[in-house]
Amino acid sequence: MHTLITECSVSRAALKLDLSQPAVSAHLRRLREATGDLLLVRSGNGMAPTPVALELMSTAAELLDQADRLFGRQQASRGFEPAASQALFRVAASDYLDPLFLPQLVATVKQAAPGVRLELLPLSAEFDVQRRLVSGEVDLVVGNWMAPPEDLHLGRLMTDEVVCLVAEDHPAVRSPRGWTADKYLACQHVAPTPLHNGRDARGVIDAHLQSLGLERQVTVRSAHFGQIPQMVAGSLLVLTTGRQFCQRYLGQLPVKIVRCPVAFPPMNYYQLWHDRTHPSAAHRWFRERVRDVARGLTSR
Repeated sequence: MHTLITECSVSRAALKLDLSQPAVSAHLRRLREATGDLLLVRSGNGMAPTPVALELMSTAAELLDQADRLFGRQQASRGFEPAASQALFRVAASDYLDPLFLPQLVATVKQAAPGVRLELLPLSAEFDVQRRLVSGEVDLVVGNWMAPPEDLHLGRLMTDEVVCLVAEDHPAVRSPRGWTADKYLACQHVAPTPLHNGRDARGVIDAHLQSLGLERQVTVRSAHFGQIPQMVAGSLLVLTTGRQFCQRYLGQLPVKIVRCPVAFPPMNYYQLWHDRTHPSAAHRWFRERVRDVARGLTSR
C-alpha cells in the first residue's frame, strides 16, 4: 500500500516492487475492498491519493519500518550459499520452450549447488497453476500464456516468433509462394494437448485463430510435445509453435521451418511464482538461474 500511494501509479509501483501490473492492480482492488475507499483516483494525466489514503500512509510507513527492523537484517545476514545448500526446488514446466531447457537448467544448478534437490513436474490440463503455487506443491511454473494468471509474480524469460515445422518434402517447402493462409488452414495439423480444462479449451495457437474467426484442422493432439517433430518428419502434418523449439530439430530430422502465412503475435514464455517464495534468497537465486538458462539458449 505504501508504495502504491507514494508512487501514485500502478505501473511505477509494479516496477519498484518487482511485480506484474495485473498483480499490483489486484492488490489495489483488495485494499479498496478492505478500506471501503478508492485510495487512488484519477487526477489529470495521473492519479492522486484520497484523504483516507493519506491518513493511512503514516501507519503503513510505521509498519514497514517495524518489519524492516524485525526481518531485514536477519534476511540479509542469512543470504544463500549454493555450494552448501540442500534446498528442494519444485518446478512445473512445459517442454514447449526448448528441448534443451530443462536439461541445461539441471546441469547449471547442480554445478553451482551439488546438494540441491530438484523435482521437475509436467504441466497438464489438470494442473491448477495458482492453487499449486499457493499450497506449496510447486515453487515455480514455467510456460507460455496469452494472458498470464493474475495475483502471481511474473518474470519474462523470452519472446519467440511463431513458425511452422514441416517435413522437408512438404508442399510448403516445395512451393513457398503458394503457401497461403487458406492452404495453411486446410492442412492437417498436429498440436499439443491444451494446458487448461473445459470443453472448448484451446491452446494459444487455436485461441488466436479463433479470435480471427479462423479454424485449422487439428487431426493429431499429443501430450508428448517432444515427440511431435518426429511425427512431422514422417507425414504431412504441420506443427505451429515457437522458432526456438523448432530450431533444435534442424539437422537431426528431415524437417524444415517455414513462415506461418497467418500472422501471430510473439509467443511469450514466463516463470510464475507466489508471494510465499518471493522474499526467499534461495528461491531468488533459483529464479535467476532459470532466467539465465533461458536467455543463454536464445543467444546461441
